[in-house]
Amino acid sequence: MSIKDRGKLIVVEGLDGSGKETQTKRLYDRLKYEGINVKKIAFPRYNSESSALIKMYLNGEFGDKATDVNPYVASTFYAVDRYASFKQEWEQFYKEGGIVIADRYTTSNMIHQAGKIKDREEKEKFLKWLWDFEFNIYGLPAPDLVFFLDVSVEFNKRLMEGRKNKFTGEAKKDIHERDLNHLLDAYNNAMIIAEKYQWQKIECVKDNKLRSISDIHNEIYKEASKII
Repeated sequence: MSIKDRGKLIVVEGLDGSGKETQTKRLYDRLKYEGINVKKIAFPRYNSESSALIKMYLNGEFGDKATDVNPYVASTFYAVDRYASFKQEWEQFYKEGGIVIADRYTTSNMIHQAGKIKDREEKEKFLKWLWDFEFNIYGLPAPDLVFFLDVSVEFNKRLMEGRKNKFTGEAKKDIHERDLNHLLDAYNNAMIIAEKYQWQKIECVKDNKLRSISDIHNEIYKEASKII
């Protein structure tokens, strides 16, 4: 498969509660309506057997805090789920030129797992390892475009109030969601990562108020249209 023949992979990223699922669906629906050959995927795949270790990790079975699990180890859990998804759901579609829109991807590990690492050199070492692990060894496609929905931790806390855990259906938060220090580290790290990898940062808060879903979508659509 030559580069010109393959499809495009567009990723929508952000902390929990930032609107990733909503914006992924909005972009998918609009492109589908326009006749674009498009597929929507999301990670983790909580209903799949390949996410078993992810669910155990987020449920605190390997430690009560995210930092209890080494970022390299935690990243392997997510990589397995992505590999299974690629082979089972969208590899052929992508290779035949389809447009894939992902609600989270390897980019989430860049945010959450690298956020556990304070030392800049160690963080860079981890990021290089992760890139090689998923995109070279596992052979997963690297994203063509990544949107980061920039919503502060303060706003995320408000948006997450009363929200149920995605894989248990209960109000109990997972070890990422309930750890304010982890969320702050992840957010601050995301600011570094977004610049390093030239992600499209979408400012979701204006004048101390969340922008409308439609306003944010139109900005995303405008940028995504440039590569489709």
